[in-house]
Amino acid sequence: MATALADAGAVVTGAGHGIGRALARRLAAEGARVVVNDLDAAAAEAVAAEVGGTAAPGDCATAAGARDLVEQATAALGRVDVFCANAGIDAGPESGPDTLQAPDEVWDRMLGVNVLAHVRAARELVPRWLEDGRGGRFVVTASAAGLLTMIGSAPYSVTKHAAVGFAEWLSVTYGARGVTVQAICPQGVQTRMLEQSGDLAQLLSRDSALTPEAVAQAWVDSLADDRFLVLPHPEVAGYYAARATDTDRWLAGMRRLQAKIDAGVDTGIDTGAGA
Repeated sequence: MATALADAGAVVTGAGHGIGRALARRLAAEGARVVVNDLDAAAAEAVAAEVGGTAAPGDCATAAGARDLVEQATAALGRVDVFCANAGIDAGPESGPDTLQAPDEVWDRMLGVNVLAHVRAARELVPRWLEDGRGGRFVVTASAAGLLTMIGSAPYSVTKHAAVGFAEWLSVTYGARGVTVQAICPQGVQTRMLEQSGDLAQLLSRDSALTPEAVAQAWVDSLADDRFLVLPHPEVAGYYAARATDTDRWLAGMRRLQAKIDAGVDTGIDTGAGA
């Protein structure tokens, strides 16, 4: 049976592992032709072989890397119809326990991967989509941290907010001209990033850590109405609404949660209610 993705030319960045790999697999299962991008060339090759796609390893965060990826994908697919800007990183242990003191190099790298990679890909793709009049779909893998706030990691919170902000701007500016934009915003997902998050893993998983496949399924389900926000954890919608409705109450609750974490106390606070 034909699907919305049947025979679409699709690119997934950061597709060697985790959510990106699950998206690539699901795209292929839906009948799309997939280009797999990852810094890890061996992982990109392995996933491409698995899904019958094309590997295009490289750094999608640089201007040259984004341009090369779009050129390679266009050559392989004929046209890029769907671009999943999935690659993303966290600050990691090198940022130190107080991420306010994370060095500029960490901020620069995270801004490059988590934000500017999306800008650079869109800069290459959107003019092509407008020129041929056929439009396209630009999908940003952001995070619930981009709608709420990530306790602990300033660079991650800020860059994921920026990723959502750019996706919103892209939708506002080009949505009426055939460019469909979506932002996938999960909470905890069973990936290497979650495993490496240390003491924050329990907090990130408090509403259950989903599999990458469940996140990919949530995105495919969203194609039925092309909704902008894709929330694999549905409860995030309530948290987001609570944050917007009473921001000061939200912040007060988050400060209490931060204090409990600082004190090493088990956290049972509902981050959505700001209680």
